[in-house]
Amino acid sequence: MRAYQIGDQQGLESLTLVERSAPECGSGQALVRVLSMCLNHRDLNVLSGQYGARRPAERTPGSDGVGEVIAVGAGVTQVKAGDRVTCGHFVTWLDGAFTPAAFGVDVGTSVDGWLAEQLVVPAAALVKAPASLSNAQVSPLPSAGLTAWNALVEVGKIKAGDLVLALGTGGVSIFALQIAKLHGAKVAISSSSDEKLERARALGADYTVNYATRPDWAAALAEATGGRGADIIVETGGGATLSQSIVAAAPNGRIVIIGSLSGGFAVELPNFASLIGKNLVMKGIAAGNRRMLDDLIKAAEAARLTPVVDKVFAFDEAPAAYAHLKAGGHMGKVMIQVGEG
Repeated sequence: MRAYQIGDQQGLESLTLVERSAPECGSGQALVRVLSMCLNHRDLNVLSGQYGARRPAERTPGSDGVGEVIAVGAGVTQVKAGDRVTCGHFVTWLDGAFTPAAFGVDVGTSVDGWLAEQLVVPAAALVKAPASLSNAQVSPLPSAGLTAWNALVEVGKIKAGDLVLALGTGGVSIFALQIAKLHGAKVAISSSSDEKLERARALGADYTVNYATRPDWAAALAEATGGRGADIIVETGGGATLSQSIVAAAPNGRIVIIGSLSGGFAVELPNFASLIGKNLVMKGIAAGNRRMLDDLIKAAEAARLTPVVDKVFAFDEAPAAYAHLKAGGHMGKVMIQVGEG
């Protein structure tokens, strides 16, 4: 079979297409033919050796996708050959609270991922994809979609009428916009592109802020909302944005930290006292578990959720897909079509 591997992890040029023997599934495992997969920012970090420890050169990347079961190992009853399936990348985190042990079996980093024609995963981690949802609707869900679901539903306890603030227009933020609207919430979203903000409004965003023209975007949001703060903030920026996120938060707001796209964290926050003064909750999250993914897929099926896919690349064009993601001009997800189906 054909598969990509991460090589010496010096950047985009390290991604290499190779031929290797097809994997075999053992007891409790399923062999899956990959249909499509989506890229995430962490895939760029893995390829440049900046996602924890460096990985073996032959590691196949890719955190999420959708495929068809080819075969199952002994003892597997959850799925069968012919089922269309997906899974979160923490394949041992099935339910309950997060533990760091989840990183030990992390698809695309500590074990082989979706950027191959076939992969083996624990059958218990798999969730069946509804026939009513296409591959393009399912393959973006297990990482960016699941992270947004965890942030809003599990941590944020979202309810109708809440104001959600999503930073940027990448995969997680666009999913946050869509999931928030499913729950009857209002949404504010930021970008440096007026064109992207216009598209966000078409998706249902109630407030938009261009942080290039309004670097004081927290104040701009307050002006637009009559001083109302955000009940839930999906914090993807990190060090350069966290201080303003605290300013933008409503009393009793929940700031859910899921990344650091804008850079590292400062030694201290100048408005640290606001955490207490507003009674804010600040929590970091790492994607989500299988039960959350199952809930998300059920919601996606009921609402006919259509993820925003910026561009679809062929399997042979995977390096170009990575370059497109790194360039940062995308909105939503970057998808790679791997197999037929």
